[in-house]
Amino acid sequence: MPSFDSRVPAVLVRLDPNPFHHGTLGAARSLGRAGVPVHAVVESLASPVVRSRYLHGAHVRPAEPSPAELTRLLLRVADRLPGSSAHPAVLVPLDDITALSLAECRPELAGRYLLPDQSPEQLARVADKAQLAETCRALSLPHPRTELPTSAEEAAAMAWSLGLPVIAKWSRPWLLPPGGGLRSTSIVGSLSEVRELFARTPQAGSRLLLQELLPAGRDLDWFFHGYVDSRGGCSTGATGRKERSWPDGAGLTAVGRWSANPAVDTMARELLAALGYRGVCDLDFRLDRATGAYHLLDFNPRPGAQFRLFADRDGLDVVRAMHLDLTGRTVPVHAPAYGRRFVVENYAALSFLASPRRRYAAEPGASRPLAERFEAAWFATDDLAPAFAMVRAWCSHALRKGLLTLRRALRAGRTRRPAGIGSPPSARNRTDQVTQR
Repeated sequence: MPSFDSRVPAVLVRLDPNPFHHGTLGAARSLGRAGVPVHAVVESLASPVVRSRYLHGAHVRPAEPSPAELTRLLLRVADRLPGSSAHPAVLVPLDDITALSLAECRPELAGRYLLPDQSPEQLARVADKAQLAETCRALSLPHPRTELPTSAEEAAAMAWSLGLPVIAKWSRPWLLPPGGGLRSTSIVGSLSEVRELFARTPQAGSRLLLQELLPAGRDLDWFFHGYVDSRGGCSTGATGRKERSWPDGAGLTAVGRWSANPAVDTMARELLAALGYRGVCDLDFRLDRATGAYHLLDFNPRPGAQFRLFADRDGLDVVRAMHLDLTGRTVPVHAPAYGRRFVVENYAALSFLASPRRRYAAEPGASRPLAERFEAAWFATDDLAPAFAMVRAWCSHALRKGLLTLRRALRAGRTRRPAGIGSPPSARNRTDQVTQR
């Protein structure tokens, strides 16, 4: 394992209120096991990650997650960190809105925290889905055909031109209101659905994009995770493929495998160099079988939730590489561990229920010990409490969703009930009389 500066703590920051964000737990365990003191800004002190033995302190995110409020919170956190005046802490953003907000806060946080050299404009160019489409066009990078409608009817016409079903995305998904029923990405199969979705633009807070749907299939979905250091080098970077996702075809990685893909690796590194990018990134690609081209679907300027898939035999991953680089340590060359898998237990279970017969062939290296070729997102023998907390929270979440679905079904049943049923006889007679007239 590389030598880490344990005098420099890490502060994980996630403004997204999702309690099931396994990437936060992965970052806490990764740095904590390396001897780095870890603190986290999360949605609630009831979050499963707070139960981790590797977390030294937890802080609740601002109720209004603006850059100004985030700055005030982080300065208060810095004041409580031991030795922070001598050793600024490393900040690790774990979602897109946090990465953008920290880039805006950078001048105010200078001297208290260490961050990669990023500007809000640079990050928006890739995190905003509309700007990413423009970036790909400018760089002649394969990207699904994308339209930006300005009205409901134009949205329907564009969807028809792209060919139904289409992918619908909100350009800035981090602005979606919690509990509003809007997904960052969805597959839309009818023109009426397209119109209805566009009508919710004011609620979504950003523009609606319609994209050509590249057919899903086995071995078509790939991702690249990397860390570009302060000198522009990317010695820590690797490709993997999605074996299962949730929801199927347009969702997060439920099961991933570390697999070599030279074409994706080259595309990703050339893009990072063209952008002059610094820091951690997570890029998603899909192969278009008709053309043989890999299309860039998403560019996330922070660690992907499944980043621990790419922990090599010495434990090096992109989050550890970031800490090493920002504290002036040498980042070792990443040693591939092809065949290693990462499983997100709760989402993998849902994916298996949806498509139980899907199978994938083993890859070279599968004969290595289980600990070297498999990692679970939640369960870890040296840190059990977060997994049990997640199961309790997940069951509670499922129960709430089930009751809400039942209430909606009952309400819908009542509104469809024929006139007169369940009414007093006099009311039924009046209904009949009106009908006869």
